Amino acid sequence: MRTPAQSLTPAARSARIRRFSVSGLCAAGAAAAALTLAPSPAHAVEPASHGVAASAAGASAAGISASAHAMAEKAHKTGGSTGSGDLDRWIRKSLKIMKAEGIPGTYEGLHRNIMRESGGDPHASNGWDVNAQNGTPSKGLLQVIQPTFDAYHVDGTAKSLTDPVANITAAANYAADRYGSINNVDSAY
Repeated sequence: MRTPAQSLTPAARSARIRRFSVSGLCAAGAAAAALTLAPSPAHAVEPASHGVAASAAGASAAGISASAHAMAEKAHKTGGSTGSGDLDRWIRKSLKIMKAEGIPGTYEGLHRNIMRESGGDPHASNGWDVNAQNGTPSKGLLQVIQPTFDAYHVDGTAKSLTDPVANITAAANYAADRYGSINNVDSAY
């Protein structure tokens, strides 16, 4: 007896596998974004016993989860949060500048960290962490704060924190100074 999957043509079977793979990646991406964006207990400003702060934190986490799901849905419909061509171009341009300046890092290291930090959105801004609470929210593809951007800005890139190439290059310069390379960064840095 043949199952429905066995009766599909090779082209139809391949299309079905791609569709399921994209759906799975979107779901996994939404879950990863929710886990990455949701504040951990270490990020809590006030203990949960403060009522209003606890309610706001819970609502914030729920809102972040909903935002992550919406972002995944948009990525699924459009093929990426910014268009994969833009992100690829920004990373490659940053890598050229990094090479000229002696800043270590690879495409894979940059891409992995960008996807974890912003999902590829050059306008991403973190409004809930300790940096934001202190008035300097993390922004851009690699979620850099303004003082770090200013200290690690690389000549030849824009002076704007949210410029994709400037953000990537400054973050990689910072990561090289602190961790040896952006490739060595596997969590918030």
